[in-house]
Amino acid sequence: MGLSPRSVLAIGGVFLGCCSGVVFLELLVKLDPGAGNLVTAAQFAFIALEGLIFTSKFGRVKRVIDLKSYVLLVAMFFLTSVCNNYVFQFNVPMTLHMIIRGGSLISNMCLGTLVLKRSYRLSQYISVVMISVGIFICTYFSSRDVAEHRDSSEADIFWWLVGVVLLVLALFISSYMGITQELLYRRHGSQCAREALYYTHLLPLPAFFLMQDNIRTHWSLAFEGETYRLPVLGVAVPLILLYLVGNVLAQHLCISSVYSLTTECTSLTVTLILTLRKFISLVFSIVYFRNPFTLYHWLGTVLVFVGTLMFANVIRAPRREAVKQD
Repeated sequence: MGLSPRSVLAIGGVFLGCCSGVVFLELLVKLDPGAGNLVTAAQFAFIALEGLIFTSKFGRVKRVIDLKSYVLLVAMFFLTSVCNNYVFQFNVPMTLHMIIRGGSLISNMCLGTLVLKRSYRLSQYISVVMISVGIFICTYFSSRDVAEHRDSSEADIFWWLVGVVLLVLALFISSYMGITQELLYRRHGSQCAREALYYTHLLPLPAFFLMQDNIRTHWSLAFEGETYRLPVLGVAVPLILLYLVGNVLAQHLCISSVYSLTTECTSLTVTLILTLRKFISLVFSIVYFRNPFTLYHWLGTVLVFVGTLMFANVIRAPRREAVKQD
């Protein structure tokens, strides 16, 4: 079955927006590893502003979901977003960041079994074991890279471990958030997903005032760092701010395209496209940014992504055919 023009545009937006967003984020954190809160605040503010104009129509569009139902959703979304961007301050490389976040099927299966009482195929259990082993291999050999670094100390290894734990915690919170959204959409209909996107970015904005000192510090550092002279205007602009703007715009395109894709394609197609996107981002990060990546990292990565495709039934385990009797 052919894809509709909207589906093609959405797929293009996913690859362009999500992949370029990761590139801008890695460029940014290489200049300032502690800028995670600044990045998160900028993403939330921009998407909330866009939602205010186009989704809420400046408050003229009536809400489908009441605000009380958003409280838990907003808290979880805010926490996972902050954790995922803040861990770069703990020496977590972008490659390991993407691999751990690629293990969301593990947390989804655990919580789906416990909360929604779902059952899964044997191939899905096998795929989750593959993903778990892949993540363990990558984490273990990344920890050895940190330990063998000439400037590393026990404190560096400890804080790296804190970053990994935060990523895993964010992974499970994000999965529970997905279950909460699923239950919410069952009651109110999937058409309210765009509304949920707007309010999950708008309502947490006051929480960033608790991080204002950190955000202000890294905003100031951006103006003290390297600059880039714009070709046509001839104006020198802080390089960090250029990367920040690029990341925010790319993140908006990424999220909007994923939302559009879920309304046009099956969940199987969406899973396949997002898995391919993560793999392309990972390979690009390794090649372009020359991130350390050993044969063991490749083995772990292959296990994670093949396991993900098996879980989605894109790759099927071979079945034994019955032997015909004469």
